[in-house]
Amino acid sequence: MNVLQEIFNDHYEEMLYLLHPRNSVLENVDKMLNCGDASFGGAMYICDKCGNYKFVPFRCHSRFCPTCGNMYSIDRTTSMSFKLMYCKHRHCVFTIPEELRHFFLEDRSLLNCLFSAVQSVVLRMFYKENKSEAFTPGFISVLHTFGRDLKWNPHIHCLISEGASGRFTSWRRFQHFSFPFLRFAFRTALLNIMHEKLGDSFKPTKALIYRITPDGFYVFAKPKDCEPDKVIKYIGRYLGRPVIATSRIDSYDGDTVTFHYNRHEDNKLIVESIPALEFIERLIRHIPEKHFKMIRYYGIYARHRDSDKRLHRAISREKHHILLSFNKWRPSILSSFGYDPLKCQHCGNTMSVLEVYYNHKPVSLQEMYERAMAKHACRSPA
Repeated sequence: MNVLQEIFNDHYEEMLYLLHPRNSVLENVDKMLNCGDASFGGAMYICDKCGNYKFVPFRCHSRFCPTCGNMYSIDRTTSMSFKLMYCKHRHCVFTIPEELRHFFLEDRSLLNCLFSAVQSVVLRMFYKENKSEAFTPGFISVLHTFGRDLKWNPHIHCLISEGASGRFTSWRRFQHFSFPFLRFAFRTALLNIMHEKLGDSFKPTKALIYRITPDGFYVFAKPKDCEPDKVIKYIGRYLGRPVIATSRIDSYDGDTVTFHYNRHEDNKLIVESIPALEFIERLIRHIPEKHFKMIRYYGIYARHRDSDKRLHRAISREKHHILLSFNKWRPSILSSFGYDPLKCQHCGNTMSVLEVYYNHKPVSLQEMYERAMAKHACRSPA
């Protein structure tokens, strides 16, 4: 049991009756608590040479789980890297003032407004460069609802290509991003979309926001280490990370959780100790609703045109299957921990699947195959 499982297991009843968690929260927390529990199923392996047995329990595959969430971030970083073109990219962060944050916590459907506002602003910025060409960049938007202190702070990380494809020009590089335009346009676009969603009751807040943000919303868009050869590692470090890594949790004594983070403003190390229930509350609010897309592709990265096939990708299609193979269970364990999980400890032979257990009962591979075929209305081969 890791420290996160221990915290939630000790305070599960309090979470239920005091925090009133959403259904998606309960589903993910339950998955995380039972991750690696042999009673929920697993696979039995056998060494054909010496007869040694090994049981490997199933994992929960929840993004909230520290183990499975880390694998999820690796998988989505890989899938994002397959989309990227071989060019420089700009990492932009679109933030909102504190006075607006509670709207997105009370009504999570409004989080779609953040994506819509960023999409319209970025496309309009490139369109203005040459209206007859209607340049279209490739950009990926990732929603983060957390700050380093785990508090509610919804914002969009956006990776934008420093170049675009036009109607008549296959590719043109753009190095200048207008900061004033991004700040003012993002403020206007988001407030107008929220006004449309919430109605006239939002008018007083809208007027207040315009008054307290004379320079628009803060948008970070300075050039960073987004060279073509470094951008894949970059998106894994900034766009694919989970809410908190267990390495940031320093101690837990049953009542209090102590964790650390580097403050964004000055990069100063901050150590914070809070009650366990408050720590749980900070974490579960960042669990998204079921089927909500936290990553969205726009522009060239979303469309499928024949002209886009001529663009130079950062990773060629021929290399996709090689990189995907590293993300599988066996190679990832080998690369992370330095041992082969299917190598027999007695004779060194590669072990093979003997039987699969599910819901406390052994299930043959043929039976699992037939269930899957029946579920998807497929016929079993003769």
